[in-house]
Amino acid sequence: MRVHMTQRKRWAASALAAVAAILAGAAGAVVAAQAQTLKAVKDRGALVCGVSEGLLGFSAKDAKGEWSGFDVDFCRALAAAIFDDPGKVRFVPLNAEQRFSALQSGAIDILSRNSTWTMAREAELKLIFPAVTYYDGQGFLVRRSMPVQSSLELDGAKVCVQEGTTSAQNVADYFHANSMKFDLVTTSSAADAVKAYDANPCTVFTSDVSQLYAERLTLAKPDEHMILPDVISKEPLGPAVRQGDEQWALIAKWTHFAMLNAEELGVGSKTIEQALKSEKPAIKRLVGTDGNLGEEIGLSTDWAVRIIRAAGNYGESFDRNVGMGSKLAIPRGLNHLWTSGGIQYAPPLQ
Repeated sequence: MRVHMTQRKRWAASALAAVAAILAGAAGAVVAAQAQTLKAVKDRGALVCGVSEGLLGFSAKDAKGEWSGFDVDFCRALAAAIFDDPGKVRFVPLNAEQRFSALQSGAIDILSRNSTWTMAREAELKLIFPAVTYYDGQGFLVRRSMPVQSSLELDGAKVCVQEGTTSAQNVADYFHANSMKFDLVTTSSAADAVKAYDANPCTVFTSDVSQLYAERLTLAKPDEHMILPDVISKEPLGPAVRQGDEQWALIAKWTHFAMLNAEELGVGSKTIEQALKSEKPAIKRLVGTDGNLGEEIGLSTDWAVRIIRAAGNYGESFDRNVGMGSKLAIPRGLNHLWTSGGIQYAPPLQ
């Protein structure tokens, strides 16, 4: 049987339309699956953020129950981007062992708790670390009375460390690699590790250098202790989210990048109103007066403005919480912008 060419074209067009409809439906299902966290957060009316149980400068609660810190700022910035209200966030304190299971189970929307980005945590725990908000490394806290100037002089030391962290494995690898003997004392929390060190069962306390700065201030006589100059590991710290929700990972990633780009462009909490009137292309894209980048990831056009008003730019948050404007007075080091000799670098908003 011969079929007229016009009829064949109609059949082909119908088939293509059917395929297109199937693909569109599949794409719609993927988008819906990927948007599950943002929708849940909006429906709830608040972001649920996992933080540490209390680490000065990063996430700590005061006598009035108010949370503050570098990791807390990130969650407030994220809440501001979504709701235009940095107060719409509930903080859930978690210890090292609880943190990832709480995220996997959906008990929290995001983890912002001085956690190191590792391959195992992504591959085995099915998590994603969207960005590095703080470049750190592991170090050692010792008493000034000890006759040591380097971690290579710690042979035979009794070392306190928190279990369930990368620090325990790192210190074991370091001592073995340098043929040094050591006695490892593990505790369930950082606070217990510091108490054990302060009470003198341990001669050394090891953790991320940023945490050493914070915990040193909790000791009975902080000035009698020092942080050795050696850094024995890479500890890229940042927020974590569950795999399977690309949109949510993008929102977390670009919240950090917006703060970095704002600092690089000279836009901060005190200059945001002037920035809204700027004619500079890069600033216009940042504040949303040109383009709709925010809408493309499920936010508003002024999403970055909301972030900057709530938390400031990256430099403001760093200085206020952990840098020279804080009690910790941690040198910014690697966390300087790439334009200032550091490695904090954000992709462009375009």
